[in-house]
Amino acid sequence: MAYEQEEIKPYDKQGEKSEQVERMFNKIAHSYDLLNHALSLGIDRRWRRTAIDSLGKHKPQRILDVATGTGDFAILSAKHLQPRQIIGIDISDGMMDVGREKVQKEGLQDIISFQREDCLHLSFPGNSFDAVTSSYGVRNFQDLEAGLCEMYRVLKPTGHILIVELTTPPHFPMKQLFWIYAHAIMPLLGRLISHDNSAYTYLPSSMEAFPQAEQMEIILQKTGFHHIHWKRFTFGICTMYLAEK
Repeated sequence: MAYEQEEIKPYDKQGEKSEQVERMFNKIAHSYDLLNHALSLGIDRRWRRTAIDSLGKHKPQRILDVATGTGDFAILSAKHLQPRQIIGIDISDGMMDVGREKVQKEGLQDIISFQREDCLHLSFPGNSFDAVTSSYGVRNFQDLEAGLCEMYRVLKPTGHILIVELTTPPHFPMKQLFWIYAHAIMPLLGRLISHDNSAYTYLPSSMEAFPQAEQMEIILQKTGFHHIHWKRFTFGICTMYLAEK
């Protein structure tokens, strides 16, 4: 089944979404972290921390961080979960290059490694990881169900998937206020800092089109997951999904 956000692309309607997403993130890699924290007023750090804490009781030792970007989620997971290994994967070498520098600076290179992977066709064997995580990445999948099925495949039985994704507030007045912020302020700041006219127009469009909360729960069930729990953060600007294989 196709989902609306799969048709939304950063630059134009022609060409593969995955190729355009790779080009976009390579282009904005230098300013991605600054923009992420600025656009969320720093609240994204708290969202990540709360999500990672939900995995704590399961004590995953081998973690795959899908669409790892600059490695923020992997680094925070390494510090708070103390796993044996985290592999961060992404299609953007530019983003991962920034991540490698951060990991080196934190002295976590013995725990965290990076490799380029197509999230829809992972090279890892089945039943390989105790947990698969992704923060602000699944929205960019060219095929959402295929990506989730791959995440399911590489998880060990009873392993957990943890997804953190930007969403839209469901209720008045935050819904209306956030629409103004996302369509006026966010693209302006994005252009000024990243010098990419399309990246931060693509962001709110893909957020609004992405399946929200109950819809995402149904999709996770469809791709094989159970014991699904989701939680909205900050009036619904961000949503966490935790599920078991």
